[in-house]
Amino acid sequence: MLYYLFEYLDKTMDVPGTGVFQYITFRSALALMLSLLLSTIYGKRVVSFLRKQQIGETVRELGLQGQNEKAGTPTMGGLIIIFATLIPVILFAKLQNIYIVLLIVTTLWMGTIGFIDDYIKIFKKDKQGLKGIFKVFGQVGLGLIVGTVLYFHPGVNIRTDLKKASVNINQTETVITPAPVYEKSTATTIPFVKNNEFDYAELLAWTGEGYENWAWLIFIPVVIFIITAVSNGANLTDGIDGLAAGTSAVSVLALGIFTFVSGNIIFSNYLNIMYIPNSGEMTVFIAAFVGALIGFLWYNSYPASVFMGDTGSLTIGGVIAVLAIAVRKELLIPFFCGIFLVENISVVMQVAYFKYTKKRFGEGRRIFLMAPLHHHYQKKGYHESKIVTRFWIVAIMLAILSIVTLKLR
Repeated sequence: MLYYLFEYLDKTMDVPGTGVFQYITFRSALALMLSLLLSTIYGKRVVSFLRKQQIGETVRELGLQGQNEKAGTPTMGGLIIIFATLIPVILFAKLQNIYIVLLIVTTLWMGTIGFIDDYIKIFKKDKQGLKGIFKVFGQVGLGLIVGTVLYFHPGVNIRTDLKKASVNINQTETVITPAPVYEKSTATTIPFVKNNEFDYAELLAWTGEGYENWAWLIFIPVVIFIITAVSNGANLTDGIDGLAAGTSAVSVLALGIFTFVSGNIIFSNYLNIMYIPNSGEMTVFIAAFVGALIGFLWYNSYPASVFMGDTGSLTIGGVIAVLAIAVRKELLIPFFCGIFLVENISVVMQVAYFKYTKKRFGEGRRIFLMAPLHHHYQKKGYHESKIVTRFWIVAIMLAILSIVTLKLR
């Protein structure tokens, strides 16, 4: 909203200083500062309100050190993250940008699913919360929306004319810059590979001529799978104080670098990566989101004054997935979301091995002392602060590795 106000003042009244709002970097800095202030200062009021309403976490007895001390800690703290993100975005971002619209829809959509799940757990006294099938329906629904918009919306394109063309005019070679050429594409980036673009449409090449028109049959299911997997991974990671918020902030910050360079024609040309017009605006959303996550850690770091609940964890996963897909870096998810991936895999391995051994030997056996993985280390006697700090370090290393792929091919 303020963006449009200052744009009006700059163009019609020529008010000095208002033109600075045209810069993504300036608006991102404002969004970051405001989200930090909102999440830290007004977050305290949210925590007090949740505590007053007795919206506390019910902790299952898992035999973990310090577990009983967490019983009754306010949950639904994801509301802090959501509001501290959306308010700066509404104020400083271009709300007509299709990527910003998608991210706002994702935040509200996944936040609503998580809120319903937390509500059922707390007020209906049902520890299972929202049935898994309904969560999946919600994730699939969001995937359909995001995939359809990214494929069919006219504002989602890549630019293919970054190199100057040379033509021969009157026997004299003249270098001209052609008009911008934009095209629809389902291409994505393959890390560590030169000329590193892969088009999902190529998977349908065997069908014959015109196969590009059916690329959505591959692209949309891929989007659905990624959103479902990443949001569930974030949900599983939210198990000890500060783990999900801290690792997510690192992942989103890495994505912020990708969105900025992909949306900047100079940097994308220099780095020889895909230029995605208008995608740089997502940097404003990312700045607000990072600020909200870091501010939330003020209350979520050990010992936590509030938990984010599914309201926060599902939102985080959904936003990260949509950001990665929009900037065509979804194949890098195993790197900058490596913590989510390992947490997910640990659960899958544990359940599969338990069922297999129970069927074969009549007694279920386990690979880990407990899954997800962070609980395994708790069972081994590590303090949760040490676990969280080490997971953060691993997340930072993976984020740096992801960024290095911009040049390492």
